[in-house]
Amino acid sequence: MNFKDYSFTASERFIRYVQIDTQSDPLSPTCPSTEKQKNLSRVLVEELKQMGIKDAEMDEHGYVYATIESNTDKKVPVLCFCSHVDTAPDCSGTDVKPQVHKNYQGGDIVLPGDTSQVIKVSEHPDLKGMIGHDIITTDGTTLLGSDDKSGVAEIMDAAHFLMTHPEVKHGKIRILFTPDEEIGRGADKADMKKLGADFGYTLDGGAVGTLENETFSADGVTITIKGFSTHPGYAKDKMQHAIKMAAQIITKIPKDKTPETTEKKQPFIHPTSISGGLEEAELKFIIRAFDTGTLHLLEEELRKITTEVLMNYDKSSYEFKVVEQYRNMREVLDKHPQVVDNALEAIKRTGVTPVLDSIRGGTDGSRFSFMGLPTPNLYAGEHGIHSKQEWVSVQDMQKAVETIVHLVTIWEEKS
Repeated sequence: MNFKDYSFTASERFIRYVQIDTQSDPLSPTCPSTEKQKNLSRVLVEELKQMGIKDAEMDEHGYVYATIESNTDKKVPVLCFCSHVDTAPDCSGTDVKPQVHKNYQGGDIVLPGDTSQVIKVSEHPDLKGMIGHDIITTDGTTLLGSDDKSGVAEIMDAAHFLMTHPEVKHGKIRILFTPDEEIGRGADKADMKKLGADFGYTLDGGAVGTLENETFSADGVTITIKGFSTHPGYAKDKMQHAIKMAAQIITKIPKDKTPETTEKKQPFIHPTSISGGLEEAELKFIIRAFDTGTLHLLEEELRKITTEVLMNYDKSSYEFKVVEQYRNMREVLDKHPQVVDNALEAIKRTGVTPVLDSIRGGTDGSRFSFMGLPTPNLYAGEHGIHSKQEWVSVQDMQKAVETIVHLVTIWEEKS
């Protein structure tokens, strides 16, 4: 595949996309959770149509669907490439001012909008491999949005390449851009029947060459504690304080089973919020483990802790509710090894050594895999995500575009 004469558009698209505020809102019940996400989706639909992709559309929930038709006589599985348009609620995505640091020559990067924000090589060791690259950062006052507008821009550029290079043979390709991935709802309203794909790839990963075929299995737990209220002036031997019971539960979580002390394949129990008062308090947790059996054991451990705490309060009670969030996509992907194998081969063809890795989190692909669309996660070049020190390499984004193009040709070759 010859990309030497191709003028990549990924970085130009990316710089435009990040300036459109698409932050999602976990407190909103709507889909999308914020209407402003549709502002980018509308832009994407228009740009896809300008490429000649006539069926590009945005549905009522902000999902974008589009088709690059097959140009081969072979029967090739339908592939879907997916990224999400929203940015994380963790850090402001309003008035993003992208900065391009051309021909990076090493050293820390001081961000001009807030010079206290410094992207340090000691904290971002991947910068050591970026000598000569063009690095895109924020100005230090907002996040950048490379999670996942880098993936969006790469898919758009790959679509542009394929539409302008009809000699490159491929099967039918479906493009999907989702809202609300950052708040765990990216797959909620995805119409899999309408999508009509056999296999998928999200572009929502980190360092160049990385392919992630494994995620956490994830559940949410809500513990509602009902205490016993009395006047504090006359509370001796009567009052049973719900907040204090909640605090005891949190302090009894083993210290080696929390996010602060775990890494790699280690699971954790993580309290995300506590609210309420004397009479009633609510605790919310996320539970994460790479295998579902361990996930259930952690939930039972938390239930046991809760029971032991409440045993000391005869007038109090609790409710313990578990909600499934997503499961380790490897349980599905191992049944379809060609999905991962073809992606690893595509990365190799770009001249990059592939790295098969796990995610201490989840992607839309986690949900899609259990909705009938086996979907591993390809790198998009994201670094320092959800922070004011977010950055991405222009050259890495171009490699991701090349990977997509090689990937669709590999599926065509092997069909």
